[in-house]
Amino acid sequence: MSLSKQHELHRRRKGRNIGVGLSLAALIVIVLGLTVVKVTRGGLEFQPATEMSDGS
Repeated sequence: MSLSKQHELHRRRKGRNIGVGLSLAALIVIVLGLTVVKVTRGGLEFQPATEMSDGS
């Protein structure tokens, strides 16, 4: 038996891992893209900080 021969389970697992990795990368690209668009169009408005009172 050769050590370099890959079992079918490893090939399927590798394919699944690549699919999950590509899905995760796509999600990151979508979130980053939405963030860039929102910031460049001026949709991101910071509210002024309000002073916190200590109740006295």
